[in-house]
Amino acid sequence: MFNVRMPLALGLAAAFGGSGGTGGSPQLDERGRIHSARANDAPAGRPRARELGIAPGVFPPGALNAITDVPGVAVGHATRIEGDRVRTGVTAIVPHAGNVFQEKVAGAVFVGNAFGKLTGSTQVDELGTIETPIVLTNTLSVGTAVDAVVRDTLGRPGNEDVRSVNALVGETNDGGLNDIRGGHVRREDVWAAIRGATPGPVEEGSVGAGTGTVCFGWKGGIGTASRKLPARYGGFTLGVLVQTNFGGVLTVDGAPVGRALGRYAFKPDGDSGPGAHGSCMIVVATDAPLSPRDLKRLAARAVFGLARTGSSYSNGSGDYAIAFSTAPEVRVRHGETAPRARILLPTDGLSPLFEAALEATEEAVYNSLFRATTVTGNGETAEAIPIDRVVEVLKRYGRGR
Repeated sequence: MFNVRMPLALGLAAAFGGSGGTGGSPQLDERGRIHSARANDAPAGRPRARELGIAPGVFPPGALNAITDVPGVAVGHATRIEGDRVRTGVTAIVPHAGNVFQEKVAGAVFVGNAFGKLTGSTQVDELGTIETPIVLTNTLSVGTAVDAVVRDTLGRPGNEDVRSVNALVGETNDGGLNDIRGGHVRREDVWAAIRGATPGPVEEGSVGAGTGTVCFGWKGGIGTASRKLPARYGGFTLGVLVQTNFGGVLTVDGAPVGRALGRYAFKPDGDSGPGAHGSCMIVVATDAPLSPRDLKRLAARAVFGLARTGSSYSNGSGDYAIAFSTAPEVRVRHGETAPRARILLPTDGLSPLFEAALEATEEAVYNSLFRATTVTGNGETAEAIPIDRVVEVLKRYGRGR
């Protein structure tokens, strides 16, 4: 038996988060100490997209307009800010409140452009299951995160005889604002994000794995959104969480915001602008009973949804989507061998979910931008997108309020 001793960070995370907590996620302050941050407490003037009248698509959001609208899904962050150079962190998405290794969820991965690192994706492709929390961090901390997820899984009650763990860890590169070569993400940060995950509101913007990211030349970060299908389309819920760190020509609800504000890639005057490179990690959750094959198709729509925001899908962009179903009917119990009946949504019923994935991904990207705050680190500054100027452009094109 391999036991993981709960470090101080985990004890604090349990105090601050966990099921039934305050809705906050554990963070680390300037000295690397963990503290609580209440979800959705953005600084004044940092609204979500819907507060500006931006409501992509035709389906309504869930109660929280977050990936946690999908029953059982929890999200946690650990944010590491130290001195003038460290701006990084971890975000964990936990598929359900039980032992995820023993009750694996149906899952799939879709790769838009593979200039990135998503450990564990080949086994997900092969078996169609996800058996650990999904963890997002920075590029050079993937190894640390994998080790932490494995140790966390091995140390959970019921996993005493486990000898193989497929940790699913993705990344984007925050090496502009963060001293990425310093390896500042620690096992304790990963454990804090996992153990502090809550099923309530999700903190967005410059937090967790989005602490040091940049999107369309402005400060990017973590964003989330959801859709609730009407009963005539099955009544299912779908939620999306994004870690935005990519470029292109920002479009908001069809309005050319990037061009209007003069900050975009491939500028014709020779100014290279903010660049087109970067990456985006997308996590899609739904309670619809989908097969791994159809979850892959659903994940593809999330990657397609980035196009609505103006992503250029550049050579240097790692664009990945992970999709999973929380439906008990499609879970796989560890070690089961006997046949059993399962309920699956027919393929002809998928189109409303495809639309929901497109809409929620688009809105999640906007939320990651609008909620983010200006961050200075490692000798660089990423400015928060100016909300007042965005509103002016939206009004010019008949969008928003």
